[in-house]
Amino acid sequence: MARRRLTPAQPGHLAAAPAAAPEAKSLSFAAAPPIAKVSGQSAEAAALRELAEGIETARAEGRMIVELPLAEIAGGYLLRDRVHLDREELDALKASIRSHGQRSPAEVTPLAAGDASGARYGLISGWRRLRALGELHEETGEARFARLRALIRPAGEAGQSYVAMIEENEIRVGLSYYERARVVAETAGRGVFPDQATALRSLFATASRAKRSKIGSFVTLYEELGDVLRFPVDIPERLGLALVAKLREGGGPALRRHLAAAGPEEPAEELRLLEAFLRPPAPDVSRAKQETEETLRDGLEMRAACKGRKITLTLRGGAVDEALLERVQALLREELGA
Repeated sequence: MARRRLTPAQPGHLAAAPAAAPEAKSLSFAAAPPIAKVSGQSAEAAALRELAEGIETARAEGRMIVELPLAEIAGGYLLRDRVHLDREELDALKASIRSHGQRSPAEVTPLAAGDASGARYGLISGWRRLRALGELHEETGEARFARLRALIRPAGEAGQSYVAMIEENEIRVGLSYYERARVVAETAGRGVFPDQATALRSLFATASRAKRSKIGSFVTLYEELGDVLRFPVDIPERLGLALVAKLREGGGPALRRHLAAAGPEEPAEELRLLEAFLRPPAPDVSRAKQETEETLRDGLEMRAACKGRKITLTLRGGAVDEALLERVQALLREELGA
């Protein structure tokens, strides 16, 4: 077999071949990104979607604090459980917010269609914070006081909102028995709960049976005297229960007249009036017991005692005998025309 002679490759051919391969390889990878890069972009997009969903879920569940314009919040969404505004407390809160900002978030719930004022949220808790911010914004015009930091609670039954409001105030300062009774009567009257018993159990589910019983008693006080009492939140438990007992005995009309005529201007004055009404009437001084003792003559002393419609005469001494008794009886019959 004849041998073939191998011709050595030309130098130019060797230089050209290696140069072509890298160029072809480079063009091929430029058309399709690396798998790792595609996977990284997908993971980043998934993470962003997850983060957005998490934020939306937290917002919907009321776990995320947001800042809302004061004009979008209906402060009168619920009947407030606090009857009176303590001016000193509010001023102290304003000073704190002015120096440090609003530290604790309020709670609001979305309104289905807003209200006539254009509000989008109903206030559940944080009425004092809303009031303080409103006054600060009006006084200073500063934009930092124009928004309320709040948690947006899911829209639910009104009863749940009242429970949340009461729980916050019970923990923070404690409500008076009158304020508790008032919210029971009003929520039942507005149809939030079917009756007062259900309102009492729902609003104060964590209270003892004895405490709920006392709140129920104060409901009578609210219904009978709520429109004539000027400082009802200052009525202590014992006095309030005593007043309820008096009302149940039929003393309501007399007590209403008593309060209306007096017109107390201070809490202490009203309390004195209520306590005085419960005290038994003072005895008639004209019929108080009176005693006199004198010597009529030697051997005869007389002691007279008068108590109400009863008069007691006592004669004593050596001159006292049956003849004297007959003379006294005859004198009395003659005097009294018997």
